[in-house]
Amino acid sequence: MERVSEIVLRRKRLVGLLVLLGFLLGMAATPLTVSRISEEYAYPGMESYQANQAVLEHYGSGGYQRPYVPVVVLPAGQTVDSPGVRDALGRAFAGVGTELEARVASYADTGDRRFVSEDGRTTYALVFTGPTADGSPPGGGLGEVPDETPHIIEALQRELPAGSELRVTGLDTLATGVDSGGLNVPLKIGVAAIAAVIVLLMVFRSALAFVPLVISAVAIPVAFLILLVLTLFTEVHDSALTTMPLLGLGIAIDYALLLITRWREEQAHGHRGDEAVHRAMRTAGKAIIFSSGAVAIGLITMAILPIPFLRSLGVAGMIIAAVSALISLTLLPILLATIGRRLDRQRLEQGTGRGERLIQREANAGRLWTAWARLMVRFRWPVALSSATLLVVLSIIGLQINLGLPESRNLADTGPGREGLTALTDAGLPSGVLSSFDVFVPAGVDPGPVADGLRAAEGVYTVVDLPSWRADGTALLTVVPVHESPSTAGAAELAALRDSLPEGVLAGGSAAQTVDYVNTTYGAFPYVLALIFLVTFVMLARAFRSLLLPLKAIVLNLLSLGAVIGAMVVFWQWGWGTEQALGIQPNGTVGTFVPLTIFAFLYGLSMDYEVFILARMREEYDRTGSTPEAVVQGIGRTGRLVTSAALILFFSFASMAGGGEFDVAVFATGMGLGILLDATLIRAVLVPATVAMMGRWNWWLPVWAARLLRVEPSPLRDETPRETREPELTPA
Repeated sequence: MERVSEIVLRRKRLVGLLVLLGFLLGMAATPLTVSRISEEYAYPGMESYQANQAVLEHYGSGGYQRPYVPVVVLPAGQTVDSPGVRDALGRAFAGVGTELEARVASYADTGDRRFVSEDGRTTYALVFTGPTADGSPPGGGLGEVPDETPHIIEALQRELPAGSELRVTGLDTLATGVDSGGLNVPLKIGVAAIAAVIVLLMVFRSALAFVPLVISAVAIPVAFLILLVLTLFTEVHDSALTTMPLLGLGIAIDYALLLITRWREEQAHGHRGDEAVHRAMRTAGKAIIFSSGAVAIGLITMAILPIPFLRSLGVAGMIIAAVSALISLTLLPILLATIGRRLDRQRLEQGTGRGERLIQREANAGRLWTAWARLMVRFRWPVALSSATLLVVLSIIGLQINLGLPESRNLADTGPGREGLTALTDAGLPSGVLSSFDVFVPAGVDPGPVADGLRAAEGVYTVVDLPSWRADGTALLTVVPVHESPSTAGAAELAALRDSLPEGVLAGGSAAQTVDYVNTTYGAFPYVLALIFLVTFVMLARAFRSLLLPLKAIVLNLLSLGAVIGAMVVFWQWGWGTEQALGIQPNGTVGTFVPLTIFAFLYGLSMDYEVFILARMREEYDRTGSTPEAVVQGIGRTGRLVTSAALILFFSFASMAGGGEFDVAVFATGMGLGILLDATLIRAVLVPATVAMMGRWNWWLPVWAARLLRVEPSPLRDETPRETREPELTPA
């Protein structure tokens, strides 16, 4: 890295011009990149997705979309068999179909008494609307489609018998989250940037606080330029547009913070100009390289999945991590070498007692973090055991995660949607009506026997088989189950029904697609995890010249991620404190995409902090020959850095949590909780405690392993007695 800094500083103008050119091209390319982004959620290879797409292609409505269920309670003394009532219902529901371009099934057109209560006063219909502009949400987020309820009510009220009570229910009308119009990315980036400025000003107390923001502001457009090039070869989903700026704001600032902090330390030790930059790059630059590699390794999880929107998330994260590292290692050294001291003049001025104290503060480890590290070293066994116990308990809770769709009993307990469901169930009709789904019968297959087989299947309340639901030689059947598909009974019955379908006949709907999504994304996850761990182990073994440190880092990362999933179960699935904190009612699930995306992002980000800390511990151990002193100095010098970086990332994701978008709020709170948990319990407690526990074995790298890794070996050696070490720096 020192060689890189020499090249960069020797060719300041050329490197600066290239970075400026990349920034300007990126700014110009950003609108074009946005225009080339896909908004479609595609799930190639899934049978349910193929069924849903076939339904939309041939019939224009239904498929993944969950039905609206208008519930009509006729006036006292009237039933569906009263003169003129069925005709009125037919006109009313036909008007809904015409006005909304929807597919509608009711008692009026089917004659099926399963659409009517026993007393004949309550009846319902299934209204399947067309797809949203951006396709279906992944795995089944609720409340993310435009609410057609007002239009349905308006169309029905024109024709319903006078005095009828009308309510519209459905899984989307019962949703606890709302679609408030998207993420409003510029606003949320602005909020995150303001929070970052506040944290950076607290850290640097000078104009130098704005330099990490400059690095971030340059890195994000350059990343968009690379994303534009990528769109020429493959489809990129718009999830990349929302994730890349917020993630880039955090990662780029992290890397800049690391390098600037080390440069300040070198300045405080008397090094000036290019020499201070070279010395900072020799250590912090190497940590940035390995940190960006760790982020990329974590995101491989999503980049190799056959789900386009997840792949786009992974690739976007890898791009912004790589670009942030590149800009930090090229533009930042130039800024520090040329205007760094002027920006930091107030802090480096030696003419006053305050200036002397500030310089001394940079020269030595932080007093608070040094004292904390000594405490962790002294009580390493009890703090490690208690912290690990808490993480294990949370990880065990995480095994109870619900990745499916929510049941109606966990959705909104007030409002028109709940009133409609209550009217339905009070009339003796099953809540499984809300989970009605389509079965696509391809050309050449007789739909009659298929419908008869479905009616005979366990858990099927009725099957809609209308002659009008025929197109291009295909047929469409709609299954109305007794139990809601997300329930235990409903899920088992859906699986059995799908297995019983004839060759070529496909079951669609959100529940089936959710099941296929989970199987596709998580089925091969253990193998992907093993590959990630292997690559991470090799990379960190090279970085730290150790066999135990990378193994410890992987184990702690697993504990951290397991604990985050457990915390998500407590917060979102169990609903402890959710409404009080965010004003959103939990729905008993965590969401299909959440654990995977949280793992991919947090694995890299938490390993980011691990590299920062352990790299400094390794450096201090090589200098002092003492593990306790390496822990104390390592934490003392990186504690403030890691805490500040974590706060900035936390605010980046916290800015996403508001607004009411359920899935976005779940993901953002998961990331925020994970970052705070990792920066506190893991990095501030377990890392120093476990390193202190392992003693000299932390640094062991036998000759055979060193030869394989192509690094210098690190044999076991006795801890250097305290009195023979270099004098310890006294915290200011």
